[in-house]
Parts: sequence; structure tokens; C-alpha cells
Amino acid sequence: MSGMRISPAQLKRLCVGRQLSIKQLLSRAGVSRNAYYSLVRKDSILPRSVSAIAAQLGVSPAAFLEAAKTLEAQASQLLMDVDAICASHNRTDRDTIRHTLILLQEQPVDRLRRALIRGQQFNLRRKRD
Repeated sequence: MSGMRISPAQLKRLCVGRQLSIKQLLSRAGVSRNAYYSLVRKDSILPRSVSAIAAQLGVSPAAFLEAAKTLEAQASQLLMDVDAICASHNRTDRDTIRHTLILLQEQPVDRLRRALIRGQQFNLRRKRD
């Protein structure tokens, strides 16, 4: 099973369609020419582990890889989730739901650690009064 490669011809076509040169693209992307040409020469730009998993499954790595969500897409999804909850529970506070959903995306240990710190700060303030 072969990995994923960069196609210089396809990349050039994409650049032409956007009226960019490869040099301009690399500059805007913050990628050096050396890094680009190093990637172009590789048989696969995927980590060996990803290629090995695909080989074991007998599929292309594209079968289980997905693009990461942009911040805009994540925010949009969050707002849609808030709207769905508000629609079924009309007496709920939108900000509370939004805040809760954001907290639920964090690791439980991180949430607990922050709550303990906040609790300690509150306790210290009470002792001073």
C-alpha cells in the first residue's frame, strides 16, 4: 500500500487557478522552498504508522483520515447544539448551555484541576474577611 504524495502538477494547477506562483504560495504558507522540495521528493508524506494501519486494513489512508474542523466550523457547531438544546428546553439560559458544552469538550482532569484552584481561591478570600 503506497502513501499519499504531493503532486507538483496538481499543486501548480491550484496555484494558477488562484493566480499564485509556487513561490508566493510557499511564502504565504510559511513553508521554505527546501521543505517543499523535500516533501515533493518523498514517496509518502504520511507517517509510517498511518500507512501501516491502512495496509493492515487494506484501504487507502484517506478512508479513515478527515480534515480538522476550522475554528469557525467548531463555533458554528457549538451554536447549533445550543439552539437544539434551547428548542427542547425553553426555560434554559443560552449562555449556561454554551459554557457547559465548552467545558464538556475539555478533559475531566483539567476541569477538576481548575475547579479546585477556583475553590481554593474562594476559601482564601473568605479567611481574610
